[in-house]
Amino acid sequence: MAFDGITIAALAAELENKITGGKINKITQPEADELIITVKNNRTQYRLLLSANASLPLVYLTDHNKTSPLTAPNFCMLLRKHIGSGKIVSVTQPSLERVLVFHIEHLDELGDLSQKKLIIEIMGKHSNIIFCNEDNIIIDSIKHISANMSSVREVLPGRPYFIPQTMTKKDPHIIQEEEFMGFVLEKPMETSKAIYSSLTGLSPLMSEEICFRAGIDGGRPPMSMNLTDKLHLFRTFKLMMNDVMSSDFTPNIIYKGHEPLEFSALSLTQYQNYECQNYDSISRVLEQYYETKNRLSRIHQKSSELRKVVSTILERNIKKLNIQEKQMKDTEKKDKYRIYGELLNTYGYGINPGAKSLDALNYYTDEMITIPLDQTKTAKENANHYFERYNKLKRTQEALTTQLKDTREEIEHLESVCHSLDIALDEEDLIQIKEELISSGYIRRKRSNKKRVRITSEPFHYVSFDGFDIYVGKNNLQNDELSFKFATGNDWWFHAKGRPGSHVIVKCKPDGKMPDRTFEEAGRLAGYYSSGKNAPKVEVDYTQKKNLRKPNGSKPGFVVYYTNYSLNIEPDIRDIHQIR
Repeated sequence: MAFDGITIAALAAELENKITGGKINKITQPEADELIITVKNNRTQYRLLLSANASLPLVYLTDHNKTSPLTAPNFCMLLRKHIGSGKIVSVTQPSLERVLVFHIEHLDELGDLSQKKLIIEIMGKHSNIIFCNEDNIIIDSIKHISANMSSVREVLPGRPYFIPQTMTKKDPHIIQEEEFMGFVLEKPMETSKAIYSSLTGLSPLMSEEICFRAGIDGGRPPMSMNLTDKLHLFRTFKLMMNDVMSSDFTPNIIYKGHEPLEFSALSLTQYQNYECQNYDSISRVLEQYYETKNRLSRIHQKSSELRKVVSTILERNIKKLNIQEKQMKDTEKKDKYRIYGELLNTYGYGINPGAKSLDALNYYTDEMITIPLDQTKTAKENANHYFERYNKLKRTQEALTTQLKDTREEIEHLESVCHSLDIALDEEDLIQIKEELISSGYIRRKRSNKKRVRITSEPFHYVSFDGFDIYVGKNNLQNDELSFKFATGNDWWFHAKGRPGSHVIVKCKPDGKMPDRTFEEAGRLAGYYSSGKNAPKVEVDYTQKKNLRKPNGSKPGFVVYYTNYSLNIEPDIRDIHQIR
């Protein structure tokens, strides 16, 4: 993600278009470092969010409002006093800095026309919102920065405002070929780093994009390039700057599955293998990107308790399985003890009292074997001892066979729950997973809430190229619902073979016929929504719903089938349309 000068330029163009000429109607300060300014322009109301949060500074237009404190903070009161009904004359960006300047016209106490500047700096932990007069003297700021806090610049009432020059960088709008060759491409570092460390407002992401568009490895040092490559790089850079200067923006978000990976105000050609969603507004991009990022982060945090429960039980079962498998291996000796007993009954009459062993012909293999003996026991007693050991191991083997089956099924179920937690997108998904864990006896329902909660989580819904509806279960309860209640006899069922994963159902016509492309798309979805998501190929089983069976008492999501087809598929779902 890159909240860089190019993103700010796109914001400036959007705000200039939408709120310039508008009247400020309301100013609130919901957080200590955040403002929401409501502007009315051309019979439309716009809500502008300005946040100087150190970890996540933001600027964008939004439809959402926030609750404000009953008593407005001093900075908010100051803004209301001066520009509470002011007119936004223009929105500018100095050079390609991560700075937006709102030029506001208002009437002062004497009724004379006056101008003020509201400046927001998007500079990470140094972000700030600064209120200045027309002579760039600071009236106040949302964060006060004294000389003790910064040796570069004080941000205090009465101090002159200026943009700190902490690094020697050139303006990308005006840099020419000769200066680019000497100032940028003479640095002893990677080419992409040389670009963003030399030019104002360019992030590592956009520097890599420039290199990619020019067909140059951004990791190479500039000194390794020939003159032709350097000229091509400069011209590619200038083409991008021309798009910025002419406000020819293409706001977009790059998705990796459901998770937003990057955003940009310009097309990101370096992410050709990922899903790209374009928007008509950079504000919409920023709101969607950070909202989704924050939501996924919150879901991961909220699922941590469930993950801990599941992982603890899973580790316990894996240890139990290892012990049971070792015990099962020990039972392989049982047939040896049975043969010892039978041979002692056959040849025991020839044993001398006090003998420590008996050499006898094993009539099952026609080989001689040596049978250890207890000197204090007769041949009959030794034979009975071996038969007892045989019968004990036989009973142990029979018990372990059932126990191993149960333990493996429980591990398989718990691994599928882990998969469900990995693909959960919202709190409703977690509620359903928690219900599954309660019904399976892994966790108890709280006494204060004995009633079953209302489930609102729904499966993923896709539509194939040929118009077939495809549904993907998010958890085992949804898998059961899809496979045994929602699907009908000739609908097709898909699942990654031998892996935890989602059930995928394709709704068909009564004859069950589908084009090959739909089979392929459903297979890719089954591979993607499984533990093989990142594998180059995934084997997927598919069959019609009528061939599925659910054994009595089996775990949620568990099915058996004896008639099926298989395909090896790449788990890539970028071109499959999802109904969101």
